[in-house]
Amino acid sequence: MDYETVLLDITDDLAVLTLNRAEKLNAMTSQMRAEVTYAMKHAAQNARAIVLTGAGDAFCSGQDLGDASSTGKIDLEKTLRDEYEPMLEAIYDCPVPTIAAVNGPAAGAGANLALCADVVIATESAYFLQAFARIGLLPDAGGTWFMPRQMGFAKAMGAALFADKISARQADDWGLIWEAVPDAEFEAHWRSRAQYLAKGPTAGFGAIKKAIRGTYETTLSQQLEIEAHLQGDCGRSRDFAEGVVAFMQKRPPKFEGR
Repeated sequence: MDYETVLLDITDDLAVLTLNRAEKLNAMTSQMRAEVTYAMKHAAQNARAIVLTGAGDAFCSGQDLGDASSTGKIDLEKTLRDEYEPMLEAIYDCPVPTIAAVNGPAAGAGANLALCADVVIATESAYFLQAFARIGLLPDAGGTWFMPRQMGFAKAMGAALFADKISARQADDWGLIWEAVPDAEFEAHWRSRAQYLAKGPTAGFGAIKKAIRGTYETTLSQQLEIEAHLQGDCGRSRDFAEGVVAFMQKRPPKFEGR
């Protein structure tokens, strides 16, 4: 597939997927959603970690309200079902670790696109904005699911109703994201984090994702069973054997990945 609205680079087991409409603050169009969905699936088959970021000064400003393919008599429900859901599921269900490197404003669906990743690392000058109420809508693209789970009911409700900007530092303090990083250190930092994941125990990371992603739907007893099963699989892997040998030999492990 030829990409027009995104860039995809896969080097040394790390895929970097860049939203590439900088002149529009990387606002999403129908075409971009299709390209992100395809690129995520391709990257998941050819890399051991994936970073989603934005070109220019923004991460993603949300839906492009001027998109000719999705304006006019837009059917919001159909657009969410047919375009947003496949894209978000490709990110959320990705078998390898994902990082959203939020390099600037993340607004509307763009904020929730970031929250869909396993880990969100933001530059300190970035912010998150659930702007939907300003135009008579509710947070979509998973926003009503991600926010209460990651920063609690009270903060989620306030963010949705008041549509206030949440600075990257606030988002870090509230538990909405993993960390906020000084602007000057941002790219080097997320690349270091991403390389760690790309060189790590891919199957083990997949088990971590599966266990933690599913924990909201299980009882403690069920979760203990899931942990035991997944840990059994990990304990029989070559990566576990290599990790133990490397620990005993006091050297960095060399994981094979998949």
